[in-house]
Amino acid sequence: MARVSVKNLTKKFGNVLAVNNVSIDMEDKKFVVLLGPSGCGKTTTLRCIAGLETPDEGEIYIGEKVVNDLPPKDRDVAMVFQSYALYPHMKVCDNIGFPLRMRKVPKNEIDKKVKETAELLKIEHLLDRRPKQLSGGEAQRVALGRAIVRDPKVFLMDEPLSNLDAKLRTHMRAELKRLQKDLGVTTIYVTHDQTEAMSMADEIVIMNKGLVQQIDNPHVIYNGPANIFVAGFIGSPPTNFIDCNVEERNGTCLLDAGIFTMPLGDDICRTIKEKATGSELTIGVRPEDIFLEKKKTPDNFIVAEVYVTEPLGGEVLIDLKVGDNLIRVKNVSDFNVSIGEKVWAGFRTEKMYVFDKKTGKAII
Repeated sequence: MARVSVKNLTKKFGNVLAVNNVSIDMEDKKFVVLLGPSGCGKTTTLRCIAGLETPDEGEIYIGEKVVNDLPPKDRDVAMVFQSYALYPHMKVCDNIGFPLRMRKVPKNEIDKKVKETAELLKIEHLLDRRPKQLSGGEAQRVALGRAIVRDPKVFLMDEPLSNLDAKLRTHMRAELKRLQKDLGVTTIYVTHDQTEAMSMADEIVIMNKGLVQQIDNPHVIYNGPANIFVAGFIGSPPTNFIDCNVEERNGTCLLDAGIFTMPLGDDICRTIKEKATGSELTIGVRPEDIFLEKKKTPDNFIVAEVYVTEPLGGEVLIDLKVGDNLIRVKNVSDFNVSIGEKVWAGFRTEKMYVFDKKTGKAII
């Protein structure tokens, strides 16, 4: 097993800067997810670690060894691709055992390792089939088996669940997480699906436009986003953002969003003044941290109109029209409202984020 370190990695494709001075330390035996939208540089970073792309600048360490000049076969990593890349003319047993045959491992040892791996993945009954006879989930397990059989130092996975249906994808998330813990192999996993990242990762690396935005465990990233991008990318439904200004009126510090004003405590006001580059701010509130009432109370300071509702069984999503803004709320399903109805909303202020509008960085 091994830790993986990427130091000042830069990769260009022509005039496109795909990865921009990225540095990440991935601890031994951890499940690390590279997360971000399409084109953010996560797959390019993974391919540089694998040796499938050559960095323009920076160093890649596997264990204590710099591997920039090593070909992929000598890096002792195993990669699982989005397409699975199984050999269609080979049986499952031969697909799984292929890496060992390339290393000239004796046949009896190959047979033993293939059998052990198939038992681990519960695909012993598939060993004599060919890839075209497999379902998506079965093919994915065979691709995993081909990676596992090598006993690599590092697993590299590039969106391996994206071709599965929603139910199977949910099941395989749990299976992969358990398998990684049982094997204790450092795993670097690329996805654009924040639910996959949040549910599987020990640590998440959020990327955008070739840059690392934040590195931390899922709990910290969800509750303490480093900037507006992270706050908007993590969470389903996404965070609501409202532009506002911090002002002082009659000795009281408050946020003025135009459509409402909100008084601030002394500590929050002091922090904003110390960290903000100006008076213009953006507040972020997650849909589950907004509460609704059908009548005004001291805590509800926003009057809104119900724009649309989306019942989801145990909960309901409600879009509120507040001035020219739409604010999304997640509420319990028995809160019954109709389109066009007037309601009153408030924030759980202890859960509210405050960002500097100019820099996008989190203040609170």
